[in-house]
Parts: sequence; structure tokens; C-alpha cells
Amino acid sequence: MNGPPIIDCDFPGGNILLERIESDTAYIRQDLRDTEGDWFYWYFGVRGAAGRQIRFQFTGSNVIGVLGPAVSTDGGATWTWLGCETVENNGFTYTFAAEAEETRFCLAMPYLEANLRQFLERYRGSPYLVEGVLCRSRKGREAELLRLGRIDGACDTRVLLTCRHHCCEMMASWALEGIMETVLGAADDGEWFRRHVEFLVVPFVDKDGAEDGDQGKNRQPRDHNRDYEGRSIYPKTGALRELVPEWSAGRLRFALDMHCPYIRGEGHEEIHFVGTANQENWRRVVRFSEILEAVQTGLSRVKSREAGSRGPLVFKAENNLPFGQSWNTAESFSKGKSFNEWAGQLSGLGFASSIEIPYASAGGRAVTAETAKALGRDLARAIRRFLQQEC
Repeated sequence: MNGPPIIDCDFPGGNILLERIESDTAYIRQDLRDTEGDWFYWYFGVRGAAGRQIRFQFTGSNVIGVLGPAVSTDGGATWTWLGCETVENNGFTYTFAAEAEETRFCLAMPYLEANLRQFLERYRGSPYLVEGVLCRSRKGREAELLRLGRIDGACDTRVLLTCRHHCCEMMASWALEGIMETVLGAADDGEWFRRHVEFLVVPFVDKDGAEDGDQGKNRQPRDHNRDYEGRSIYPKTGALRELVPEWSAGRLRFALDMHCPYIRGEGHEEIHFVGTANQENWRRVVRFSEILEAVQTGLSRVKSREAGSRGPLVFKAENNLPFGQSWNTAESFSKGKSFNEWAGQLSGLGFASSIEIPYASAGGRAVTAETAKALGRDLARAIRRFLQQEC
């Protein structure tokens, strides 16, 4: 028997606290850092375990999702779900290949700056993409700001997309990539966007949190998604609040903030939109929901070369969460204004909402990097049709 395995999180997005190793069981827990209460994000690597079977026992709350851990054997380049059959009593067991050097495990499938860079490299030199910087983070990192589509100032309409207000919500980033892929792609929808629409995209609102491996949700002293009231305490939310009204120039018609919900339970394993108290805005969210359903079922009035090629993650409007139901109440926003509330007050804006994309299972179907990107492509098609019909 070799010595104990090396368990650490010394890489972008890493998060784990190792309490002890006894025989072939490692006792671990997520690092909550500046989180108020509890949350569930973790991401760690294991070396020196080739050919062994090891149990990883979490000592705190239940932090393993409905498809078990995500696992990568190539340094985080690709991921698969390990499966719920490996999970028992808030822990999981894994048998390492005889030639294993490093194996990584995560709550879900990480999306970090390196993933974004890899995506952007595919479109290097495109006249329809400008890479910029929203601001410097508290720790000196560049918070990316992307403009894509009709970026010459002559667009008819503008669209704002934000992601990772809660830095652990990585599956939403894969869906965002699917939207951007459509806008920049060669197919019919991309061609239409590049003639008519300018997109402003903030891929990591909490850039430091994503790279440092923080929870982000219920961060102290303030959650990033409650930092849209009074004086913003985070550079990125403050910079966004200053930039968007000027950039909009009266043409902003659609603003979507992309999230992931809780890791399990009723309502958290379905794709859904979250409403605000603004009933006129909610009417438009309901309308967009109808369009998205139609896109996915091939019933859209506007046909394209992609008609009928929807992704495998199915959205149903009946799963939406209107204001006043479940957690979506005034009390939930008592600590500050959310992006949705702030964006909904911008002049001329027709649609402001957030979408919740489950971490692992949506309607009983596995959420992966690829299926989330396919959902993003469906969302892009629905955005086109909404803008054509409603704006």
C-alpha cells in the first residue's frame, strides 16, 4: 500500500478542506469562507491514488448533486457525471485507474476564464466580436466585457447578458456560450443577429469568486446579486450600472441574467425564469417563455435552417417562478436590489429576467457542457423571435 493520496485544490476554481485521511477514506468538506449560512460548492484534485479505491466522505451538509460528482481525468479539460450509484450517506467511492496521475472531482462541470479563452480563440479576428474589460476586480483581475453581433453602432436593438453573479453557478456559463456561439456562427440566426442586434456580455460578474473557487451565494458583506441599490460595493456591479444606460442609447430591449438554482428538490431540477414585481415585464417573460417552448417544439412562426434541431434540455413555462411564490418574495430582496430589478427600470427595456439552469438534471435529462450549450442555442433562437415579434 502506498502512502496517503494527495488531495488539494491548488488550481483555478478549486475549493476543498481536507480534515483527515483514515485508511482508504478521506474526510472532506467545502470551504464556506465568507458565506452566510451554508452552501454546496466544492472542486478538488487527487494525486497518488493510482489503482486504489477511495471513499470521499463529506462531513458537513449534503453537497452532492443528483447525478453524483462530476469527474475529470485530463486535468479538467473534459468532464462526465460519475453517477448517483456511487453516492451513499453524503460521500462517494471512486476506483482510480492503474495509470491515473491526477483525477479531479467537482460539484458540477467547471467553467472558468480558461474555458472562455478557449471559446473566444475560435473567433479570433472576427469583425463581429470585440473583447474588452469592464473593470479590474478587487484582486486586480480583468473582468471581461464582450460585444458581439452588430457592433458598428448601427444596430436596431441591443441585448444584455450577464452570468456568474453567484460565482459557483457554472452550468449557466455553458448555456451562455451556446448563445454566443449562435450569434457568431454561420447559420441563419447568427446572420440575422449580426445584421440587427448588438450583444453586451459580462461572462463573470464575480470574476474573483469564480477563479478563487468561492461559493458566491449569500456572500458577506453583500451578495453580488443584491448590489444594485445605493452605492455598489463591488467594482464590477458598479461599473455595469454606470456603463449600461449609456451603452443602451435607448435601444436595449432584452436583459437576461443567467443562474443555477439549488442542487436538488422540487423546482430546482427544472429550467425556469424568475419574475419580478413588475407585472408588465412579467407579461413579456411569459411571452418569451411561449416563444422558447415553440422554438423547442418546432412550432415557431419564423423558420430557419435549424428548425426542429432543438437541444435535449426541455423548457416548460409551467415551471416558471412568478414573484410572490416560493422564495421569490420581497423578503428575499430585503438586503438589496437584484440585477433583474435594476435592469427592469432601465428606459425602454422590454424584457428583464433571470433564468435558472439546473446543475445536473433538468426534467430528468442530464445537464452537461454540451446539453447546456444546446440549450443556449435554443435560447438564442427564441431571443431572435422575441425581438422580431415584440420589439
